[in-house]
Amino acid sequence: MTARLVIAAPASGTGKTTVATGLMAALTRRGTRVAPFKVGPDYIDPGYHTLAAGRPGRNLDPVLVGEHQVAPLFARGAEGADIAVIEGVMGMFDGRHPTSDFGSTAHLAKLLQAPVVLVVDAWGQARSMAALVHGFRVFDPEVRLAGVIANRVGSTYHAEILTQACEEVGLPLLGALRRADALAVPSRHLGLVTAAEHGPEAIRAIDSMAHLVAGGVDLDAVVALAQQAGPLDAQPWQPDVEPVGRPVIAVAGGAAFTFGYAEHPEILAAAGAEVAVFDPLHDKALPEGTQGLVLPGGFPEQHAVGLSENASLRAAVAAFDGPVHAECGGLLFLVKSLDGHPMCGVLHATAEMTPTLSLGYRDAVAPGDSVLCGAGTRWTGHEFHRTVVRPGQGEQPAWIWRDRAGDAVREGFVHGRVHASYLHTHPAANPAAIARFVRSCA
Repeated sequence: MTARLVIAAPASGTGKTTVATGLMAALTRRGTRVAPFKVGPDYIDPGYHTLAAGRPGRNLDPVLVGEHQVAPLFARGAEGADIAVIEGVMGMFDGRHPTSDFGSTAHLAKLLQAPVVLVVDAWGQARSMAALVHGFRVFDPEVRLAGVIANRVGSTYHAEILTQACEEVGLPLLGALRRADALAVPSRHLGLVTAAEHGPEAIRAIDSMAHLVAGGVDLDAVVALAQQAGPLDAQPWQPDVEPVGRPVIAVAGGAAFTFGYAEHPEILAAAGAEVAVFDPLHDKALPEGTQGLVLPGGFPEQHAVGLSENASLRAAVAAFDGPVHAECGGLLFLVKSLDGHPMCGVLHATAEMTPTLSLGYRDAVAPGDSVLCGAGTRWTGHEFHRTVVRPGQGEQPAWIWRDRAGDAVREGFVHGRVHASYLHTHPAANPAAIARFVRSCA
């Protein structure tokens, strides 16, 4: 099984993305075949990972797909690679619930028998780092914390102190990265600006990360550590679906629609679909022969003017009478207006930005049949948005789930052959639903 290691941190904002992406790029540039992964439902970091490693960044999320799927999905993404670099999520032990590590970076490291490198923000720290990393090492003996990379180091002398602190508790300091404000990547209301939107700036940021990591991290020691990963008996995941036809399914892409999983087009193709990617910001029509439409998430609210000005494409979507599967950003594209800008008007609803963040996993149930799934289908998804949709009349909800108070939440829309919702779902958790959608298109 491929050599592998997990990049973790005590908390968000300590430099995991810089270190993980920099490692992917630095190793790739010296001829190593790197498989990039991200823990959890993040849709932004994998875009940078893809640019850094030259192969698709993939997500590993036991909450969305189940523990049993993690190793096979990893094996699928790591095929042909020399090493896998897995970027963690939040703090190392932060999972779905406050009293459990389920879904956390630590949980994922245990499922994959992977050693962990802890990225610590060393600004203002000296010997105290010894206490911090020792605490993380002993908190869960099943997690193998094997090394430390210090971020925002002030000087060579500071790095020497941190090296001694780590040696005091028996952990190697694998790297000391100097503070580098030039590495800052623009962010906004839902996190970093996506790699697709950032364009040439994304390439320059990755170049800087690669240079920083190559100059400040012992890459040979990192590779040697990854080669010490435990045994992992897993066959690569394969889409468990039968071909049901050969429909053309158009999938929205480009800068406005970047939130998706690599496995989604793979399952569509395995079910027989011909996947045709189009850009709603620039293409004037749907791909020729389109029989189904997939609108993934993204940041349409940041591109509302451009999407609205493409009246030809909006009209084509409005006139399309085939099956539609839309999630989050795709839902916003289907409403009548977004922050006052005309959208496609497929749904009798409007949307607008709000200061409130809706974030978290949802255990959803389908209340009725749709082109995506049958009544009673259970699917765990993830909600992540700062917009609100004002419903119109006539649509039925796509999902029902319980909020923290136990009250039923009716969310999304099933309208004719349209299934649209804020809920991001992982297709590998329910390939039968994707096959059902393809069948409805065929």
